[in-house]
Amino acid sequence: MAHKVVTFGEIMLRLSTPAFSRFVQAQSFDMTFGGGEANVAVALANYGLDSYFLCKLPQHEIGQAALNHLRRFGVQCRYVIRGGDRVGIYFLETGASQRASKVIYDRAHSALSQMQKDEVNWQEIFDGAAWFHWTGITPALGAKARECVKCACEAAKEANVTISCDLNFRKKLWSEREAQAFMQPLMEYVDVCIANEEDAEKSLGLKAGESDVESAELEEQSYFEMARRLKNKYDFQAVAITLRESFSASRNGWSAILLDDRDCPVPSRSRRYDIQLIDRVGGGDAFASGLIYGLLANENSKEALEFAVAASCLKQTIPGDFNLVTVEEVEKLATGSGSGRVER
Repeated sequence: MAHKVVTFGEIMLRLSTPAFSRFVQAQSFDMTFGGGEANVAVALANYGLDSYFLCKLPQHEIGQAALNHLRRFGVQCRYVIRGGDRVGIYFLETGASQRASKVIYDRAHSALSQMQKDEVNWQEIFDGAAWFHWTGITPALGAKARECVKCACEAAKEANVTISCDLNFRKKLWSEREAQAFMQPLMEYVDVCIANEEDAEKSLGLKAGESDVESAELEEQSYFEMARRLKNKYDFQAVAITLRESFSASRNGWSAILLDDRDCPVPSRSRRYDIQLIDRVGGGDAFASGLIYGLLANENSKEALEFAVAASCLKQTIPGDFNLVTVEEVEKLATGSGSGRVER
């Protein structure tokens, strides 16, 4: 399957504390790269799609290292713009048991946040594309990034490209008021909306009933209703909502809901996985990329949903941002027992 898929966002340098240590303990950091849209691009390349990533990276060696990291996994980088002074950074302290993980951002004045909309030939980027994916993280980086996101949505829509958006609200980057002022009008361009209970409330002002994820109690019907409300209000083709039950920082329940015009006229819930977490960062991106692949590869929306949930389940057992699994591995979990027996 050679569908051209485009993602747009910021790839960051990720510095994480080793072996569950705290920031105040660490004397070194494990280094890799990651970021919402970059994570999606890598997963889609792993699945065999023609995956393109658009961003802006400095000319210096750290910018080149980020670019090389994307290329290592087969991501097409011809649309990456070179310029600016710095690569955004995020620091990660991985939690365990009742101690939560923590993220600290250092991404002010990053190259992507300074990107100008006229630096990009938007028509060329979407020529021949089947899908465009963006998240609510990119416009949270500032006014210039918002202009670029809007131009991307306009160009993709003009080229008749399917557009997906993972709402991905980040309270450390912007306020609810700022998010809703930008995100609500942009929903007119979106065909497939991906959210969790916090994203829908903070970015679009829609709350999911009485569910409490921190107590690991989910009221399924309230999420079904939220999916219907999102679809009706914004006329989405499909709405996907991920459901995380947080028993602790080490153990989560994981499933999702899909409402799709094609063959899911009523909300459908996936199989539920009980995950012993290794690294939950990027789990939502793994779901988004799995859903994109599933909807492109399958006529059956329920199969697409099960593929997405299985893919994101596997990602949360892998250190780092990227979901380094194959289609065959995902399909095996989606249709099998998930016992984790050694393969010999």
